[in-house]
Amino acid sequence: MPSSTMATIIKMIELLPENQQENIAAHLREYIADLEDEIGWDNKFRDTQSKLSKIAKGIRKEISEGKTQEFNYEKL
Repeated sequence: MPSSTMATIIKMIELLPENQQENIAAHLREYIADLEDEIGWDNKFRDTQSKLSKIAKGIRKEISEGKTQEFNYEKL
């Protein structure tokens, strides 16, 4: 059962002409697909966050110990 907010929105949409309802539905499908994509990326980054933090910590340590070299763009 839809929440009261969703029920209100559905009623508002139902009052519109059918072509407008189709436009709204298309926009909502696109918006929901974008949200799902964003959630997927968030999950992937969350799962790798600890690994990335560990790598960054190691790099900072190497820099502080002088084990790194400045990047030479001319060698590209």
